[in-house]
Amino acid sequence: MTDYATDYAQWQASRLAALKAPEGWLNIIARVWLAEGTVTLGSAADNDIILSAGPSYVGSLTQDAQGNVTYTPEDGAPQKLELSKYKPPRFTAGNLLLEVTSLNGENAVRVRDTASDAPSKLAPIDYFPLDPTWRITADWVALETPKGLTVDTSKSIPTDVEATHKAVFVRDGVTYELLATHGSPEAPQFVIRDATSRDSTYPASRFVFGESVTDNTIVLDFNKAINPPCAFTEHAVCPLPPAENVLPIRIEAGEKRLRG
Repeated sequence: MTDYATDYAQWQASRLAALKAPEGWLNIIARVWLAEGTVTLGSAADNDIILSAGPSYVGSLTQDAQGNVTYTPEDGAPQKLELSKYKPPRFTAGNLLLEVTSLNGENAVRVRDTASDAPSKLAPIDYFPLDPTWRITADWVALETPKGLTVDTSKSIPTDVEATHKAVFVRDGVTYELLATHGSPEAPQFVIRDATSRDSTYPASRFVFGESVTDNTIVLDFNKAINPPCAFTEHAVCPLPPAENVLPIRIEAGEKRLRG
């Protein structure tokens, strides 16, 4: 069995590979909200949505009054998209990977350039020194009734979420609670901010994903606290932490601010 430091190094490598992957966050070249009607997109100047890379004419997107979206390739038949908040429909055109995302009932087209050199230009991500004491087994407490919250986002688009559990842990004799507002039952996502945001970490938030979830415990490894997608691209919409998840302590673990 590998030791914790080795596992952590492997996690860092996987994290970097995911960022640089064709479906990562570094190669996004556009994100445009859709309205009712039809828009064309491509790199040619006479498109409604002009892209910085890819074919001259990708095709068109049509959104009807009910918010349904149909994609018509430049040289193909119309395709009605199965919209999903968690698994956006995807399609390709040349070196482009496109998807239609949904948020608060509104749709947007997001475009990745899989031939982009942006991944190769990412500066190394800085981390706090690995501190095993920040890998914490917390109590995983089901709320008596699910708690509805409206959280803001990096694009000032308030979003309604629901929390069903909280993680409760003790650090230096003080008890802290964090609400899981996103993620999945196997990997609940905590959007947090702590005192290091003033000088060392991304000011808006960081993400921590719960591990080894049982009925009454959850592992919070703050060494794996990561920068949100909006730290890497202006084309992402990231949740901000609810008030409950803004901690007054310094969590000197995990990813620091990006260089520059």
